[in-house]
Amino acid sequence: MSEINLFDLEYKKWISELKTKIRSTQIKAAIAVNTALIRFYWDLGKMISEKQTAYGTAFLEQVSKDLKAEFPEMNGFSVTNLRYCKLFYNYLANPPQVGDESNIVNPPQVEDDLKGNLIFQLPWGHIKLLIDKIKNTAESHFYIQESIANNWSRDVLALQIKTDLYKRQGSAITNFAHTLPDPFSDLAQQTLKDPYVFDFMTMSKPFQEKDIEKQLVAHITKFLLELGKGFAFVGQQFHIEIAENDYYIDLLFYHIKLKCYVVIELKNTKFIPEYAGKLNFYLSAVDSLIKQEEDKPTIGILLCRDKNNIEAEFALRDINKPMGISEFQFTEILPDNLKSSLPTIEEIESELKNLEE
Repeated sequence: MSEINLFDLEYKKWISELKTKIRSTQIKAAIAVNTALIRFYWDLGKMISEKQTAYGTAFLEQVSKDLKAEFPEMNGFSVTNLRYCKLFYNYLANPPQVGDESNIVNPPQVEDDLKGNLIFQLPWGHIKLLIDKIKNTAESHFYIQESIANNWSRDVLALQIKTDLYKRQGSAITNFAHTLPDPFSDLAQQTLKDPYVFDFMTMSKPFQEKDIEKQLVAHITKFLLELGKGFAFVGQQFHIEIAENDYYIDLLFYHIKLKCYVVIELKNTKFIPEYAGKLNFYLSAVDSLIKQEEDKPTIGILLCRDKNNIEAEFALRDINKPMGISEFQFTEILPDNLKSSLPTIEEIESELKNLEE
C-alpha cells in the first residue's frame, strides 16, 4: 500500500511501542549521552527497516509526523534523519563488501556484539559521513578507529577521507624491516604515509624548498595533523656541528609514542639515491649528538615531489639507519594567464541554464 491508514491497528500499536521506547531512552540516558543516542538511532533504524516494506512509501513521513507531535522538544525525527537511521542499521547488519577485505581487523559486528562496537562511540555526524562516503568494511573500521584514537572532529574526518588516508597510511617505502626490531618496525611503518598531502598550503611556481618549509612551519598545527598523532615539533633548520662544519636539518621532530627523534628532509624534486646518503648522515649525527640513552634509534623521512618505488627500494637496501621515502603534494595556485582562460562561475551557470532551455 502507498499510504498508511491512520486507523490501522497494527500501525497504532507499533507507533505506541516506539514512543514508549523513546521515553525509556530519555529517562535512562537523557538521550543527550552520545552512545545512548547512537544506539537508539540503530534501534530506530532496525524498527523502521522491519516495518517500512509493509507500509509503503508514505511510512517515513507518517512516522516523522507522529514522533514530532509526541516529542516536540526533541531533534532527530525529520524524514531525512529517519532515513539515515535505517541506513545506519543496514550499514552494520549488512556491512559493505566493496574492494579487498583481506586486511579486515575486527570488522563491525552486528546485533550480537552491539555493546562493544566502536562505531557507537562516534558522534552522529561522523557516522552519517561514513555512511555517505565509505563503501568498504575494512576502510570503515579504519576510520572509526582513527577517529576515536585521534579525537577527530567531523571536518578532520572528512579531510582524511578526502585525501584517502586509508590507502596512504603505512605505504611509504622504508627499510624498517631490517633496521628496527619487531614490533617497533611495524609501529614505525604505520606511522609513515605516502603521499603526504599538504592541502592547507597554496603555492605558485617556482616552488622553493625553503618557502615550502616555511609554510609547513607557519601551518604547524595542520602539518602535525597530517604527520599523525605523536609528532612533537623540535625545530626548523636545526643546527648541528660536525668537525667544525655547520649543518642544518630541515625539520626535526620527536615522536612521543615511538620515543625517538624523527628527521624530515624536504626535496622539491624527484628522488635521487644521493638524498638517502645525506639523510643517513643526519641520522648518525642526531644519534650521536642529540639522542639520549633511553631514546630509540632516530628515524628519517625523505619527502620528495616524485619518486620511483624500485629506485627508492634499491637506495635503502644496504643503509643501516631506519628511513622512509614518501612523496608530498600541495595545492598549486593557478597562474594568472591560466586563470583568465577559465570560465567564471557566472559563465558556467549561464551555460547550464541555456542547456536546460
